[in-house]
Amino acid sequence: MNITLYDLSVWVLPLIIAITFHEAAHGFVAHALGDNTAAQLGRVSINPIRHIDPFGTVLLPGMLLLSHAPFLFGYAKPVPVNFRALHNPRYGMVLVALAGPATNIVLALLAAAAIHAVPYLPADMTRWVADNIKNALVINVVLAVFNMLPIPPLDGGRVAVGLLPKVLAAPLARLEPFGMLILIGILILLPLAGSQFGLNLDVISAILQKSTGYVIHLLLAITGNT
Repeated sequence: MNITLYDLSVWVLPLIIAITFHEAAHGFVAHALGDNTAAQLGRVSINPIRHIDPFGTVLLPGMLLLSHAPFLFGYAKPVPVNFRALHNPRYGMVLVALAGPATNIVLALLAAAAIHAVPYLPADMTRWVADNIKNALVINVVLAVFNMLPIPPLDGGRVAVGLLPKVLAAPLARLEPFGMLILIGILILLPLAGSQFGLNLDVISAILQKSTGYVIHLLLAITGNT
């Protein structure tokens, strides 16, 4: 698969915007709820340079795109949050975690609404802008849905830790140092192992694809595009 400059121009921009606003939202809500750790480090900002991680923002999405992966995602440098400094540490953690995916859904909704403006653009801009809008819609929904998986340190994991009874929240929270290894295992290694025995063990990707498709269809319907 050959990646052209055009391909990069219509994928990189919406990806950087999606990830930047996702991380900035975490920092903004944490600051509003009493923790100024991110603010002191300049992370309550929509300046992409403050959030970009060379591997997670650039290399990882690029490798997934080149390898025809069934999903595309990336991440930025995590915004540091001292949950103990929040006015209400447990439920504050839930709100801080939800801020990122919620922001992505808002951006996806704006992208879906922007589809109506495409016919009014100059002809030489139509394709490029339309592809950026389409990719912005997809990327933001994928980021929101993926990050809501109930596995720490993903946002969904922190939401679960904040809402579950302590007897369940404590062991889930202890998984956080191993969260990325768990994700790699269930998203990449398990499907590869299953393919060796003729088994389809790519269950999580299938769930993500169906969930993402449902949310995209819903946003398109809300904005009058279906």
